[in-house]
Amino acid sequence: MIKRNRPPRIAPIRAIDTPQVEVLHLDNGVPLYFSDMGTQEVLRIEAVFRAGRPYETKPLSAMATASQIREGSKTRASAEIAETFDYYGCEFSSPFHMDTANFSLVALNKHLGAVLPLMGEILSEPAFPEKELDHFIKRNQQKLLVDLSQNDVIAYRHITEKIFGANHPYGYNSLPEMYTALEVADLHRHFERTFTTGNCLLFASGHVRQEAITQINRYLGQAIRKGPAVPPSFSIQETVPEKARISRPKTLQTAIRIGRRLFPRTHPDFPGMYVANAVLGGYFGSRLMSSIREEKGYTYSIYSSLETLCFDGFFYIATETGNDVVQETLDLIYQEIQSLQDRLISVKELNMAKSYLMGAFLTDVDGPFNTMDLVRSLAGDQLPVSFFQDTVRAVQEITPEEIRSLAQRYFSREAFWETIVGP
Repeated sequence: MIKRNRPPRIAPIRAIDTPQVEVLHLDNGVPLYFSDMGTQEVLRIEAVFRAGRPYETKPLSAMATASQIREGSKTRASAEIAETFDYYGCEFSSPFHMDTANFSLVALNKHLGAVLPLMGEILSEPAFPEKELDHFIKRNQQKLLVDLSQNDVIAYRHITEKIFGANHPYGYNSLPEMYTALEVADLHRHFERTFTTGNCLLFASGHVRQEAITQINRYLGQAIRKGPAVPPSFSIQETVPEKARISRPKTLQTAIRIGRRLFPRTHPDFPGMYVANAVLGGYFGSRLMSSIREEKGYTYSIYSSLETLCFDGFFYIATETGNDVVQETLDLIYQEIQSLQDRLISVKELNMAKSYLMGAFLTDVDGPFNTMDLVRSLAGDQLPVSFFQDTVRAVQEITPEEIRSLAQRYFSREAFWETIVGP
């Protein structure tokens, strides 16, 4: 019998089950990752193409292609496509990521036969109407003007450009003239090169019946054009860290970004750095939050982030602070970094960070859609599903000595770029 007058016992998370996912290949050779975990008659189908920035031959052509692919096909206008999805109660979205172009369809199982052919048509016969591209260009140029009025955006753009280089796909920044230079032919060219079976992965989550798999094969297994995988087209640029101060008079706060180049998730030190980042500034109980926000009140928010991409990665610290305490904030940031390098973290503090990360891992596998998000992320980086369990185990087993060693290796002050934007 449940005793309602007693709270449940708090206990550490010992293990997290690995997602059970099956993989099969459609008639055109595209792998389909699927898992029947849903209890409702809802299905999400995602098509992921390795068609992001590393694969483009003209700046912004990858993002423009992914955005405009749904704005009309050879037989349907943009309005007709939107009306069809709305009529069947579907949600069709095309979130763009740095490395991939993603397309997601959420629909009831009973309507798959009506909407999957349309999804297949969009992904195989886009028209890229010139009028829609003009709207895209003007809309994004206007958004860029707004973004460039914000110190935090300017700081992020500057430091990522410096870390990777202005000509690197992860480093170049969008400019108004880049949008102006886009032409319909650029979108067709990028589509023809990258939207092929060799660059495509499919994912189905929710209530995935055999009938749904058959329909996915019938439509997407035929529609997506056959073609080889396209290798990324960029070179590594070596950069030397430096400090930069960008003057922005009459702004009320100063944006601070400190960062350096690191590595993708395939690097053996990734799990350890995942924990080290959490300890330093990766959650609300981190050292940066406790010291600079809670104790000093210099900022409302400060955090560190370990950003991993398919071919590279970077680490950075971000905050916006009062104009009168910029140097004090910088000094405290480096003091916390130095502390991680000089002294062993306590077992209590390390266990708190581990508990937070284990809770985040549980969220990753909470429900069919979250689980497939995890699988998609791993497959996109060409990692097996077992990588998740390996990371969980590494987080559980990491020691204070390993945290200190990683901080000494990767948090060297001389390795950091520093960007300050403010008065």
